Amino acid sequence: MQAFTAHELSRIIEMAWEDRTPFEAIEIQFGLAQAQVIQLMRKELKPSSFRSWRQRTQGRSSKHLAKRNPAISRGYCPTQYKQR
Repeated sequence: MQAFTAHELSRIIEMAWEDRTPFEAIEIQFGLAQAQVIQLMRKELKPSSFRSWRQRTQGRSSKHLAKRNPAISRGYCPTQYKQR
C-alpha cells in the first residue's frame, strides 16, 4: 500500500465513513480498492471503531455503485459542503 500524507489519510477515512460515498469513489481518487480501504481502516482505527464502521458499511447499497439506486448521482449529501 502506498504512503499517504496525513491530510490524504484523513480524507480517505472521512470518505469511508460517509454513507453516500461509494468505495469506487475512493478508488478513483486515491487508487485504493475496497479491500485496501478495509485494511487501512483496520490499521488506522481503534478496534471498536473499526467494528462499528464495518457493521455500518457491510451490505450498505450506497457504498457500492453497482448496488446503488441510479437516481443518486452524487457522493455526498446536498447540504454537506454548503458554506455557513
